[in-house]
Amino acid sequence: MRIAIVHEDRCHSRKCGTECIIYCPRVRTGDETVSLDEKGKAVISEEMCVGCGICVKKCPFDAIDIILLPEELEYPTHRYGPNRFALYGLPIPVTGKVTGILGPNGIGKTTSVQILSGQVTPNLGIFDEVSGWDAILKKYTGTELFDYLQVLSRGEVKASVKPQYIDFIPKVFSGTVADLLQTTDERGALNDYIDALALTPILSQNINTLSGGELQRVALAAALSREADFYFLDEITPFLDIYQRMAAAETIRNLARIRPCVIVEHDLAILDMLADTVHIAYGKPAVFGVITRPKGVRVGINQYLEGFLPEENVRFREYQVTFEKRTHDKGAEREVLVEIPAMKKAYDRFSLEVLGGEILAGEVVGIVGANGIGKSTLAKLIAGVEKPDVGSMETTVRIAYKPQYIKGDSSDTVEFYLRQITRAFDSAYYQHEIIEPLTLTPILQSPLDTLSGGELQRVAIAGCLSQQADLYVLDEPSAHLDVEQRMKMTRIFRHHVEGKPAAILVIDHDIYLVDMISERLLVFDGEPGVRGTARGPFEMREGMNAFLSQLGVTFRRDISGRPRINKPDSYLDREQKSSGEYYYRGSDEE
Repeated sequence: MRIAIVHEDRCHSRKCGTECIIYCPRVRTGDETVSLDEKGKAVISEEMCVGCGICVKKCPFDAIDIILLPEELEYPTHRYGPNRFALYGLPIPVTGKVTGILGPNGIGKTTSVQILSGQVTPNLGIFDEVSGWDAILKKYTGTELFDYLQVLSRGEVKASVKPQYIDFIPKVFSGTVADLLQTTDERGALNDYIDALALTPILSQNINTLSGGELQRVALAAALSREADFYFLDEITPFLDIYQRMAAAETIRNLARIRPCVIVEHDLAILDMLADTVHIAYGKPAVFGVITRPKGVRVGINQYLEGFLPEENVRFREYQVTFEKRTHDKGAEREVLVEIPAMKKAYDRFSLEVLGGEILAGEVVGIVGANGIGKSTLAKLIAGVEKPDVGSMETTVRIAYKPQYIKGDSSDTVEFYLRQITRAFDSAYYQHEIIEPLTLTPILQSPLDTLSGGELQRVAIAGCLSQQADLYVLDEPSAHLDVEQRMKMTRIFRHHVEGKPAAILVIDHDIYLVDMISERLLVFDGEPGVRGTARGPFEMREGMNAFLSQLGVTFRRDISGRPRINKPDSYLDREQKSSGEYYYRGSDEE
């Protein structure tokens, strides 16, 4: 089974020499295997294609993929059209359980939810005629999905969906938070969600004035308040701190006892704690996606990280994602790169105190703490975006800064934007260390204002690291990135400063990411929205113990080395708390 994909947004026949047609061996023999449609986009006949791959290699814009699939995947669940994305399999909503979907962006997770919610009728890969529900139900006869699809075919399924990109909400709704939430209160449970998600202080605020974290919690409360047969929640954690993530997870768990919940989440710590089962989604983003049968959450996450599915006998990734412990070793003595002085900054309702510390050359320092406690303010003070009231951040060190919220409001292409920042764009080092790991090659010709949230985040990271700087400050770089992109980001950061007179400061709420990427921690405490104090940097164990003790959460490592949150009041949880070891036990780190 062979499928041919043409990415229309990358296909620019007017800018190339139509290499896909000129070099195709079947076209040379007289067959019309590759042609151009009325829009000037390439069209490939899958029946005539021999899978030589010449067009894939010759296309200057990487707009073509030819994929050979196993015979088991001959009939897709849904396909968007000739030379378009194909989805195989569907997740299974189960009452009383939270079902997770784990996989990269662009792999069909949203498509599967559109099918389950009745927005899209699966076509079984048939485009020239409308697929009736009889054919669809026949295919799924005897499967766990049959009963659900039968109800769906009668139009009796109502779904509540929390979208992935919450920044679109202010564009379609104007008014206060209370006005928006009142329109969604179909179950009479709104007040409970307002309390659980701490929304009372912002009820009178206009939607267009909210921060990312506030908007995320409002979107979640709105989705959970609706009367629905199943709930789909696409990325609940971006811009939420670990406290808010735990509260959101508990709220979803309570709803799942009476209604099926399906979540897509890239924060493995929250997914591990929240989901009962997980479907792994694999394939090639924007080309094809396969959704597996449900697996136990621990087994599923470990198989995903390993890149191998034993039951299916499929290896979908050439490398394993490993959690290295050596990062936290002290290693050799390093020179002090920059001194962070004691500083104070006060606003009308908030004050920040920085106790001061040292950043060493060649290290990555994680910054952790609740939302509204001053982390982004510290980043702005270090970057010189804002000035302290007391103290002075005067330094000769060159600083590059990526803010928390990114705007893609320019029509410039990604390549033009990056070339403006660095002269090293064409160098082998830049291509191998920045462009390729961040998967930017396919979108280099795309305008910034057409990018998705995840694509824009990767461009912003590249833009920050492209600058000639000694200290790089990145505020929430993991937002909207999938698991594999986050793992690649950890390696990029390490390689960027390892053995060099440079350092990186990373503010993030993904505990797994912070655990993997950091050598030391800067910890915030205080009262969110009122006052904050920045302490450190500390060695990893001391810093994480201080942070996790505030949260009341303990961590352990499983056999694979992956960090896992202990269940509250479990034996391990009580044992670690009694010994003061919130961040693994000593034996876990040996």
